[in-house]
Amino acid sequence: MDTSVFQSVGAARVIFILGILNFLTLLFISSSCRCLPMSRVGKNLLKNHYYQRFYKFHCYLWYILGASVVIHASLAIMYAGIPF
Repeated sequence: MDTSVFQSVGAARVIFILGILNFLTLLFISSSCRCLPMSRVGKNLLKNHYYQRFYKFHCYLWYILGASVVIHASLAIMYAGIPF
């Protein structure tokens, strides 16, 4: 396998973009958490139409996060290697 592909600037950019996607997905997952509407802060959120539409996608966000983390970690290991 040619590892020069994983040492390119393009690979570093993909790893960075996947890291941003991981962060944003975690942010979306935490903001659509099932316990949020039960809290004092979020008790009126379920009355909001836009939040209800967003709330329905909570379970799908986990699949996006899982795939993104696996790809991000795999590429990062191929790019930087295992430091041990």
